[in-house]
Amino acid sequence: MTDTRTLLIVEDDPGLQRQLRWAYEGYEVVVAGDRAEALDAMRAHEPQVVTLDLGLPPDPDGTGEGLATLAEILALKPDCKVIVASGHGARESALAAIAGGAWDFYQKPIDIDQLGLIVARAFHVHALETENRRLATRGGAGEGLGGLVTAAPEMLKVTRTIERVAPADITVMLLGASGTGKEVLARGLHDTSRRRAKPFVAINCAAIPETLLESELFGHEKGAFTGAVKTTPGKIEQADGGTLFLDEIGDVPLALQVKLLRFLQERVIERVGGRRAIPVDVRIVCATHQDVDAMVADGRFREDLYYRLAEIVVRIPTLAERSGDAVLLARHFVQRHARAAGSAVSGLSADAVAAVEAWGWPGNVRELENRTKRAVIMAEGKRVTAADLDLAAPADALPINLRAAREATDRVTIRRALAQSEGNISGTARLLGVSRPTLYDLLKSYDLHA
Repeated sequence: MTDTRTLLIVEDDPGLQRQLRWAYEGYEVVVAGDRAEALDAMRAHEPQVVTLDLGLPPDPDGTGEGLATLAEILALKPDCKVIVASGHGARESALAAIAGGAWDFYQKPIDIDQLGLIVARAFHVHALETENRRLATRGGAGEGLGGLVTAAPEMLKVTRTIERVAPADITVMLLGASGTGKEVLARGLHDTSRRRAKPFVAINCAAIPETLLESELFGHEKGAFTGAVKTTPGKIEQADGGTLFLDEIGDVPLALQVKLLRFLQERVIERVGGRRAIPVDVRIVCATHQDVDAMVADGRFREDLYYRLAEIVVRIPTLAERSGDAVLLARHFVQRHARAAGSAVSGLSADAVAAVEAWGWPGNVRELENRTKRAVIMAEGKRVTAADLDLAAPADALPINLRAAREATDRVTIRRALAQSEGNISGTARLLGVSRPTLYDLLKSYDLHA
């Protein structure tokens, strides 16, 4: 796949064509003057971003030809980001263009600097979506971490840790809030380990009544208790040779913790009501959203069991702590649920992107997926809006002080550029349009790290 960033400018005014061509030195710029030239350029150059004047010949005083061109561009390349511009009935034109699948709208007369910011953002979003699809494809092929979708450096650090510890047959504890993807990571660890051909068995210890949890884990013999009409292997036996994922391990009662510790020490189990020792070869991965250190200090979790389970501890950041992932995942979920529902919805509106970025996501990835799934059903146009997500479009949250506002904007922009270039200094400097020494000075000034 080429790293060239290609911008197609569809504009019939020769003077404006020249002005726009020279304004975008950081891109490979292709210019077209009408619908036919635009479609030829789409086929030949496959641009990631298009700026499209809706007033094209033979209808320069209307928007019909421009809207038709928009539809054909998206038919050729659905993931292309089209930014439409028009001076004809701006509000009506904007609504029609966004409903037709345009990524953004800009009213004439064109301000080159402001349009340049929109174009740069469009390239950034296109790159994130491309990475999204690449990661999803890797996951589907069993080469990634359970299909995990992320471009955030905070989460990429976690995945690299998981990939390093996967080949070693040691116990791993995943710590993170509910909805952060602990089971996805556990499955990814199993899929990249030597046990991947054997079963991956998951059990949520908080979802099973205390009186039944022992039987679920260790199994039971026929007649062990009322209702035990046959011998049933437990989850530990079912995972023999593979991986057992104990979700919400902090909810295991103290009495059962003793039996679990014995299994971890001796690697044999006894079913409930049984006398026979059954050897089991299984790798344990556990997870909890609770503060296990505090539970140990309070005597609610055995210290010796904790050290058996926590040979490697991986802390998972919340969605709010994962730079850029909220929008990346929102687009991923919209596309997935739209395909599943046979919906024409194809992405997020500008106000939805702003709302997703501003929301704190207390329910993490699980909340995000639920909101996008509902939004795909509720959406009336081709783009999910903030209202469809049941979120308020945010007001300007930047500080009033001009210097503070600039610093806040610089921090966000630099972090996004670092995330897109995966921490590569040269790539980040190129994205930001600054020299490497300037970027190093900015990183030092804002206490940021590549």
